[in-house]
Amino acid sequence: MRPKSPRLAVRAILVEDGRLLVVNAWPDGQSPLMCAPGGGVEVGSSLPDNLAREIYEETGMRIEVGAPCLVNEFHDPGSRFHQVDVYFRCTVAEGSPRPEVWDDPEAIVTQRAWVTREELAASPHKPDSLAAVAFDGTGITYDPLEPLVK
Repeated sequence: MRPKSPRLAVRAILVEDGRLLVVNAWPDGQSPLMCAPGGGVEVGSSLPDNLAREIYEETGMRIEVGAPCLVNEFHDPGSRFHQVDVYFRCTVAEGSPRPEVWDDPEAIVTQRAWVTREELAASPHKPDSLAAVAFDGTGITYDPLEPLVK
């Protein structure tokens, strides 16, 4: 049985000094796959407010959420999982701390890194368009449905 609707999540394209913030959010580091930080949307809160909350929870940083830049969707063909991610261009808010130690209270994020385009290319990541969206700064993009990978 398929779910009635896909899970909706928001993610941040956060680039500072030529480096993109990426995280590993596989429980117990089951996969080396990196992605942009963010998470599931809570009902009754706007997409930008959800994203600001998620980034604060995962990094302790406060952000300014800008324009959407990517809609990506993926699914697990063998299960009922289907997720739509809406990515937003973001900046670290003026005066926001950049903690030395980040503690995700839900213990979902197992690794964080600020990576250059070359470092991103050398590590497993999703979506495939992440580098182009983050570093080329073009308008809004859509990635067709793709299978979930670990």
